[in-house]
Amino acid sequence: MKRLSLIALVLSATLSATAQTARLQVIHNSPDAAAASVDVYANGAELLQDFSFRTATPFIDVPADVDIAIAIAPGNSMSAADAVFTQTINLTADETYVAVASGIVSPTGYTPTQVFGLSVYAMAQEAAATTGTTDVLIFHGATDAPTVDVTLPGGSPTLVDNLAYNTFAAEGYLQLPTNDYTVEVRDASGMNVVAAYDAPLATLGLQDAALVVLASGFLDPSMNSNGPAFGLYAALPSGGDLVALPLATPDPTARVQVIHNSADAVATVVDVYANGSLLIPDFAFRTATPFVDVPAGVDIVLAIAPGNSMSAADAVYTQTVNLMANETYIVVANGIVSPSGYTPSVPFNLHVYAMAREAASVTTNTDVLVYHGVTDAPTVDITLTDGTTLVDNVSYSEFASNGYLELPTMDYNIQVRDAPGTNVVAAYAAPLATLGLQGNALVVLASGFLSPSSNSNGPAFGLFAAPAAGGNLVELPLFTGLFNAANNNSSFSVYPNPSNGLLYLTQTAVTNGNVNVIDATGRVMMTQEINNERTAMDISMLADGFYMVQLIADNGLVSSTALNVSNR
Repeated sequence: MKRLSLIALVLSATLSATAQTARLQVIHNSPDAAAASVDVYANGAELLQDFSFRTATPFIDVPADVDIAIAIAPGNSMSAADAVFTQTINLTADETYVAVASGIVSPTGYTPTQVFGLSVYAMAQEAAATTGTTDVLIFHGATDAPTVDVTLPGGSPTLVDNLAYNTFAAEGYLQLPTNDYTVEVRDASGMNVVAAYDAPLATLGLQDAALVVLASGFLDPSMNSNGPAFGLYAALPSGGDLVALPLATPDPTARVQVIHNSADAVATVVDVYANGSLLIPDFAFRTATPFVDVPAGVDIVLAIAPGNSMSAADAVYTQTVNLMANETYIVVANGIVSPSGYTPSVPFNLHVYAMAREAASVTTNTDVLVYHGVTDAPTVDITLTDGTTLVDNVSYSEFASNGYLELPTMDYNIQVRDAPGTNVVAAYAAPLATLGLQGNALVVLASGFLSPSSNSNGPAFGLFAAPAAGGNLVELPLFTGLFNAANNNSSFSVYPNPSNGLLYLTQTAVTNGNVNVIDATGRVMMTQEINNERTAMDISMLADGFYMVQLIADNGLVSSTALNVSNR
């Protein structure tokens, strides 16, 4: 590639001898085959000839405080008239810039078709700001890659947060001690590792250097004319071919979902730290993380601190775990933190279940793992309404000894019984089919308190489901409950189901009450008073999906039923 190191010579017709200058490095990061080699023109004069993909110019002096019309043309072009892209820039005198060419020129063959352009970064550096460091600026230039985070192994600390295509890191240059690193590219949630790369800053002798690291190429070459594959590449201040960062040998990992089921008011919202780094901020009661990758085969000190804590030093509980590589785990946070106000005062703890599942073992089933997390509840059985035992003698802090129930995906009514199995404590609807849970695996937790009055008026007992995707736990609606025995023989139904606008509710138990329509995350989407045996309800504003309709009387929940809304 031929470079003209003095752009001022090219533009001499429009510049005076005393023209101000800026410093500029240009990086070619467009993976479009039509732009594999380009010619660059400035104000009509050829500036760079046969400028190749994944190469960079050195930093050079360019005219400042004047308009420069940059034109990009195919390699071996005849003049700027052949340009496929033009952009005018005006640089500030004595400033230093990096300009990255990225995006797609071709009209077809690439998905998505991100438009070709020049992204310009001011306040660029040609050397590290501090002796003994390597300063790194990160640019997202992969057209089909989503917004990402860049972290050190294990997800903490986060080096770059929520970096979208065609942007430089909002954090600017990272001032890193010159060591050899492994970095992870994660999805925007920070939970899932897309790829890991070695960044051998010390081995490459980059102490006191500044460089630009670019996400380059395609995540899915097959959808992009079989173009170059995704990778991380470094542009050095001296220019030349970009340096590929090698894929790291992956450290062993395990998959983990964490579920917050501690009903203590002090633990309503907590921060979770791993080896001193904040892992889950503001983690709320009755919510769950998705399954995420965590380091395996090493000790991880988990610390639980009050929400909005300053550091792991604020922890009210710590526990060290060491997970097996390639295993999948459920971790449930449960128990009491407060020294008083709860009976019995069962200490807070993390309960770990290995051999967890993220999906059903058979696609036509829904796999359900039952966990007893109610501190003041006795040992119980879980049965079907015909008395068939699903879970036998599960006590507080235990997962069901028979593991996952591999259930055909249907709608069930289940009963919580005392340990002898003779008395029904409560009954719940488990509408696996109506909620579209075929092929899913989930954890159903007994949660809250049987006697809130003896436990600081905390949340009441209920059954809640934690889906593998995480988020708010989904409450299983009470079907025939401990507090509505008088209404156990009541009838409650809704029709048509599926419904596309107007819903009719029939019931025989309530003369004055309410009906709540609740979505799959537990949010109350609609409420309507009910005082007749047959009531009409306009649900046309609800989005398509699955909901629970709860009939509530003054003395509590009477019964529930599932609803499929389809407005199409």
